[in-house]
Amino acid sequence: MNIGVISDTHGSVTAWREAYQKFLISTDLIIHCGDVLYHGPRNPLPEGHDPKSLSGELNSLSKPLLIVQGNCDAEVDQMVLEYPLESPYIHVYTPDFRILTHHGHHWSPETTPAKISSFYNIIISGHTHIPEIRKIDQTIYLNPGSPALPKNEDKTPTIALIDPKGIKIINIRNGQTVDEFQL
Repeated sequence: MNIGVISDTHGSVTAWREAYQKFLISTDLIIHCGDVLYHGPRNPLPEGHDPKSLSGELNSLSKPLLIVQGNCDAEVDQMVLEYPLESPYIHVYTPDFRILTHHGHHWSPETTPAKISSFYNIIISGHTHIPEIRKIDQTIYLNPGSPALPKNEDKTPTIALIDPKGIKIINIRNGQTVDEFQL
């Protein structure tokens, strides 16, 4: 199973389209780590900010989309999204992985409860807008970054791809691999 992971679109239909048309279209499942439509009071408006169009494009997907509720997502967003905003977690079980997804504003890899980290082999979060893959003990922690409001040093717009062979964080502008982890 090929899984696309995106986070922190913050209402940018432009970022969504670029990520989807270049990379997510070929996945079997998309996981969104939250902060889907609203840009948040501390963030600037991202390029292509159009939450109404973004919700329309998400609603018209012909593949499964799982969305975890972020700290900028509100009940009013659910009124325009046909996919449920899961809160606070999404659990995905495949033949290859046990995945837990949360937005990332309640705990970090360092503060993940031991019972959680010992059960899941991949824990995904967003929130920081900084892409990262790291392994602590037997658990892989993934943050896909943000395609709309990246906050890493060089402001690279990113998403992540998971397949049975590994995990890659991809720069959506040029398709280059920013980070990867072989399984």
